Amino acid sequence: MPESTDVVVIGAGFAGLITARELTKTGKRVVVLEARDRIGGRTWTDNRLGRNLEMGGTWLHWTQPHSWAEVTRYGLDVTRGPRSEETYWLAGDKVRHGTLDDFMKLIDPGMTRLLEDTMKWIPRPYDPLKVKELEKVDQFNIQEMLDELDLSVEERNANEAAWVGHFNAPLKYAAFTAALRWTAAAAGSWHLMHEASAIFRLVDGTKTLANAIAQDSSADIRLNSPVQSIQHSPNEAVVTTEAGHEIRASRAVITVPQNVLHQLDITPALPEGKVRPSMEKTASRGLKAWIRVKGPIKPFFAYSSQHHPLSVVRTEYIGDDDAVLVAFGADSTRLDVNDSEAVALALKVWRDDLEVLETTGHDWMADPHSQETWLIQQPRHMTSYFAAQQQSTGALHFASADYANVWAGFIDGAIESGLRTARAIVDELS
Repeated sequence: MPESTDVVVIGAGFAGLITARELTKTGKRVVVLEARDRIGGRTWTDNRLGRNLEMGGTWLHWTQPHSWAEVTRYGLDVTRGPRSEETYWLAGDKVRHGTLDDFMKLIDPGMTRLLEDTMKWIPRPYDPLKVKELEKVDQFNIQEMLDELDLSVEERNANEAAWVGHFNAPLKYAAFTAALRWTAAAAGSWHLMHEASAIFRLVDGTKTLANAIAQDSSADIRLNSPVQSIQHSPNEAVVTTEAGHEIRASRAVITVPQNVLHQLDITPALPEGKVRPSMEKTASRGLKAWIRVKGPIKPFFAYSSQHHPLSVVRTEYIGDDDAVLVAFGADSTRLDVNDSEAVALALKVWRDDLEVLETTGHDWMADPHSQETWLIQQPRHMTSYFAAQQQSTGALHFASADYANVWAGFIDGAIESGLRTARAIVDELS
């Protein structure tokens, strides 16, 4: 016999967990179906290399209102990695060495010129489509906009590497509007955007926040429960798991990443505005690697270019006789993050004095439940699809960091989307 409930939530990432918590607080019966054997979605704290490491999403900031409110709600502690004492970057094939301030001064003119009209195009980040003429700049990728600046080789390499670190994608695929959205969320300051997106993290990992939200909800969270199909009408959704279990609900919330959505068996089919961007994919397709090296070493930052397997590396943990680095590259197919020899070779772009002990990571592009890292849209996706991606379709609602207004792609964006979706469902069912 089919099971009945008020709402089925597909996916137990932050968007799904927040949606479920908010709905159960209003007395709704909620079943959460998670395909993986854990909650958290594209965040995942795992014990590797002798430390609790974030395989996926990591950073948050007090300028990200939704995530910071949750950190405050549950009394979680926030920290940061060690401050860099030296920085390496490339000028063509030549390695430069200085301080992090030296590097920031190097990229400042390019960043300032690139982003000087941010608040003209996105004056209100919570309403990113407010300026109707946004499509004029949404047609460009960030590589095209950087090329127009006619930077020196050293400035060009440095700016490109900085954006690869932010976007986890080859810059020819990343929409210029993605840069505008991130900067607008930081009140137009690229310096604040840089800090807000990659510095501060939870002391005991993102799992502590995910667990706190789950425990604060009376939702029935079922792990190892992938969905086989979804049938829907204006007032009902029927969700069938791969195990053949059928659940009928007044509403269903789909929280899968954008790249996965078109692969779901949904009847009737979803509107073109949802399916098309899923098929065209996000721009983000990069890698994140964790690298344990022999110590002691000074904490450092390093930038190469988007054409190297690793574009950005920095020290995240310092021990007495070792250190753990976190690194990012634009293309996950260029490097196996679990191949210590290949990773060690990639580090030699900057320095050959590091002894790599072991490496680890997770290939999010090959993960069938994600098939992307964090959201970076392709050109034209924002103005062509974003409004349709946020809209409900009959009994189906959609919540994801990919569909957030402000900090899209971040933990904050997932929470924002979950809050908005839960409120819409409560209004409808009332």
